[in-house]
Amino acid sequence: MESDSAADDLARADENTSLMEGDQAAAAEVGFKPNSADKKSSTGTSLQAGNCSTDYGTRSSVGGDEDSRPTPGGEGEVRRPQPRVQQQDQDEEDEMLKYGAKHVIMLFVPVSLCMLLVVASISKVTYYQSSGGVYLIYTPFHEETDQAGIKLWNALANAAILIGIVLVMTIFLVLLYKYRCYKFIHGWLIVASLMLLFVFSLIYLQELLVAFNIPMDYITVSFIMWNFGVVGMVSIHWKGSLRVQQAYLIIISAMAALIFIKYLPEWTLWMILGGIALYDLFAVLTPHGPLKILVETAQDRNESLFPALIYSSTMMWIVNMADADPERQSHTSQQPLAPADEEEGEVDDNGGFDTNFSQRQDDYEQRSTSVNSDDARAAASALRQENDPSTRRPQPLDDDDDEERGVKLGLGDFIFYSVLVGKASSYGDWTTTLACFVAILIGLCLTLILLAIFKKALPALPISIAFGLLFYFTSSFLVFPFTDFMASEQVFI
Repeated sequence: MESDSAADDLARADENTSLMEGDQAAAAEVGFKPNSADKKSSTGTSLQAGNCSTDYGTRSSVGGDEDSRPTPGGEGEVRRPQPRVQQQDQDEEDEMLKYGAKHVIMLFVPVSLCMLLVVASISKVTYYQSSGGVYLIYTPFHEETDQAGIKLWNALANAAILIGIVLVMTIFLVLLYKYRCYKFIHGWLIVASLMLLFVFSLIYLQELLVAFNIPMDYITVSFIMWNFGVVGMVSIHWKGSLRVQQAYLIIISAMAALIFIKYLPEWTLWMILGGIALYDLFAVLTPHGPLKILVETAQDRNESLFPALIYSSTMMWIVNMADADPERQSHTSQQPLAPADEEEGEVDDNGGFDTNFSQRQDDYEQRSTSVNSDDARAAASALRQENDPSTRRPQPLDDDDDEERGVKLGLGDFIFYSVLVGKASSYGDWTTTLACFVAILIGLCLTLILLAIFKKALPALPISIAFGLLFYFTSSFLVFPFTDFMASEQVFI
């Protein structure tokens, strides 16, 4: 009896051992990972049994523990997808090319119009071709001598004085903007715009009428100037059409360029062009440059700079900057939308529609008895879901939103581009004028390429002014004498 009972116990132990091995093998097939206690006991049993070779690397494909990583090259190895860096780079390049081309066109057109307006005015209106012995107060040295050394010294002194004044006024503007003196800045810009739109535009209109020998009475001139000036002030400093605002900014830049061309001495003008390009590098790229501080301050406050200073391809309205309450604006902008559950009762009552609409819908349902009730309930449910903010699907962005990603260029860049081309055209050499025109556009294109690469504010004057000065002196002292000599010898290439 004892031997029989011992044999029965041994058989039951072997049966339990085989059952445990079978459970472990089944767990390995389905990828089950036991806990630490089960793992320990099952491992001990398999080692004791000597016939279990369970691969824990195969089971780790589901568990994901660090203790049981997949065996390299095994059946349970999981290949992770590689990051799509190349696809992202390709998308960025495509976007840069797409918006880069748009930005080039957006700036080439206004810059070209401003330069053409100045060139046409210089060639047709003789008033702007000579100063008549009158100069700006910022240029005390008038270069009235024939000695090159004295002229050079006078030009350097005048350029240093004028650029110093520009630096001081820019720092003053940055301080005003930093301490939120918006009303003072508005008043300052309004006075400058009034002078350009009324005083200098009236002088331009008078000289234009004299140049073309067109008679006009004072009442008509007053009516034209009043409408011209008022519309310009409203569109620039308040609200107006985008095209009208851009047109007035181009006209203002052309008026300022004509004033500089008329009242600046010759050598001083070229020195100022070179010096202002270097100043632009300092003001924009250096860590403590005034223009860099101004742009960063505006970006930190999420505000747009004043439209009287910046040409933008998109609308810039800044009425709220000085008039509205900043705390109220921030409270309104930061107020979260009401969650869907707060509006659930209203949505369930009438589906987002008013009472009149619900009444009309009930009357219509009573009249149209032939309509299936299930279809009516489905349509009402669809309408209810469309008006539910929580279930409303986002609308796709229109292509017009992409065009809102406009570019901005300071009016000073317009002015000095036009000064260079206008001064070149005042000598009557159209080859040099065309060379300067093309050089400025090439420099602007290179600046936009650098802007797309570095993605930060860059000075727009240095490259264009450098190319313009190089092309001017090269064409004026090399190309024009050569072509003039070939024409005198009747040799045409």
